[in-house]
Amino acid sequence: MRDHFLKTRHTASRRWVATVAVIAALATPAFAHTTPGQAQGLVTGFLHPLSGLDHILAMVAVGIWGAQLRRPAIWILPVAFPLVMSFGGLLGIRGVPLPGVEIGVAASAVVLGIVIALELRPPLWVAALIVSAFAIFHGHAHGAELPKAAAPLTYALGFVLATGLLHVSGILIGLVDLLPAGSRLLRTAGGLIATTGLVLLVALVTHA
Repeated sequence: MRDHFLKTRHTASRRWVATVAVIAALATPAFAHTTPGQAQGLVTGFLHPLSGLDHILAMVAVGIWGAQLRRPAIWILPVAFPLVMSFGGLLGIRGVPLPGVEIGVAASAVVLGIVIALELRPPLWVAALIVSAFAIFHGHAHGAELPKAAAPLTYALGFVLATGLLHVSGILIGLVDLLPAGSRLLRTAGGLIATTGLVLLVALVTHA
């Protein structure tokens, strides 16, 4: 009886070890087969858009405005922004100068907040042009702050991914427009975004 118990216990132990090994293998970070620079680039790039309130407000505002304009703007604006931002990021990584980057970033929150508050509905190409123009500044700001040890490609991928998620958040917020009082709520949100962006812009200009 004792031998049977020990044998059963030994078998159970082996199965437990095997299970732990499988879980450990599955839980291995996705960066296991990348260089430290690539891992640092992806993580740092992902976190960078989340480090500034002006960045967050503008990117969420793009999603809200797209939702407010309905289809096809709800998809085109959040797609156009990261694409053009990638180009701006490349300019920043290569050290190509772009005057007034931080002012452009802060101003984007003000302008996008205003268009939401006023429920402006310009032609789609005009809306895409406005969003793309600000995307250049956001991308350049991200690219210019590339850490020395980070890989540029994965760094860019990180901040584009984070931007996309912020746009999705804005779209989800914008769906409030489908509710009876949704239009008023979005206009209020736009006003808050514009006001906050203006405060950040004034503080930036004052301390310049």
